[in-house]
Amino acid sequence: MDIVGFLKSQFICHLLICYIFIVSGLIINFIQLFTLILWPINQQLFRRINCRLAYCISSQMVMLLEWWSGTDCTLYTDPESYHKYGKENAIVILNHNFEIDFLCGWNFCERFGVLGSSKVLAKKELSYMPIIGWMWYFLEIVFCKRKWEEDRKTVIQKLLNLRDYPENFWFLIHCEGTRFTEQKHQISMQVAEAKGLPKLKYHLLPRTKGFAVTVQCLRNVVSAVYDSTLNFRNNENPTLLGVLNGKKYHADLYVRQVIHQEVPEDEQECSTWLHKLYQEKDAFQEEYYRTGTYPAVPIVPPHRPWTLLNWLFWALLLLYPLFKLLINMINSGSSLTLASFAFVIIIASVGVRWMIGVTEINKGSTYGNNENKQK
Repeated sequence: MDIVGFLKSQFICHLLICYIFIVSGLIINFIQLFTLILWPINQQLFRRINCRLAYCISSQMVMLLEWWSGTDCTLYTDPESYHKYGKENAIVILNHNFEIDFLCGWNFCERFGVLGSSKVLAKKELSYMPIIGWMWYFLEIVFCKRKWEEDRKTVIQKLLNLRDYPENFWFLIHCEGTRFTEQKHQISMQVAEAKGLPKLKYHLLPRTKGFAVTVQCLRNVVSAVYDSTLNFRNNENPTLLGVLNGKKYHADLYVRQVIHQEVPEDEQECSTWLHKLYQEKDAFQEEYYRTGTYPAVPIVPPHRPWTLLNWLFWALLLLYPLFKLLINMINSGSSLTLASFAFVIIIASVGVRWMIGVTEINKGSTYGNNENKQK
């Protein structure tokens, strides 16, 4: 076993990664709290500062994917579209099949310099989650309760607020609303049959209302819609815990650019357009499973060093006082002090595992599950 493999296998590495992420994240959340005084004075400055602060958190997750696990991510796209990525505002449609699909979406954003300003349409529960959820609050992320009658007014207002955003941003949206499972797929296709919609083999039916409102509210603000389809080679089933354990995966991301003006503004026409798009995505999935590739040019966007440098900065800043504290505790010989320190470390590890658990497929939405809804 090589040295890197040996280090990755050690439980202490997991604890140190958790410690750096949690402590740095809470420090950044605390700094973000103080930036609120800028909002009534200079909203654009508030936004620019919070883009940088958010990057300090989200880039640590991307660092784990890119540098710690060494996951390869190959982009399949049109070379002409490739040169526009990161230079324009865009709505990015992502499929929702894997635990780390959001992380691969962040990796896509990072490679083109829009990670700090990237937006999502997220479930309301995530806004209460420390570090990432609180970070999203200051990024003006659009949160929803998945009850459209209650969400519509709030979502529209939040989207309209982004019309004068000072940074280039990508709005990432999972139109399926929840991650793919066989049970959810079966229920979704029953809905498709009842509504007379074409059935899909590899996706759930897209939820069209949120997408249509996003298109309407960001008209003339975003230049394009990027239809993105993610898969992993060799039937890999990636997990966040696997990434934390340093396991390497091989991702293939297919991205098609659609000019935003080509997407219908009328809600019904936009709904029809999105259903047709998902039929095409299904065909691309079929082709990938058959051939192991996509119908586009494979490109590996160059790594940017900033995710690693940001993590090293926080590691150097936070590990020295931790080790100094630990040495002082050992020298003191107090069993109570050492037990208290061990308790805090365990709580930190459990906290990160809880945040990972929030993303797990089997703990996702109870999509279409009437029994659970009644409960």
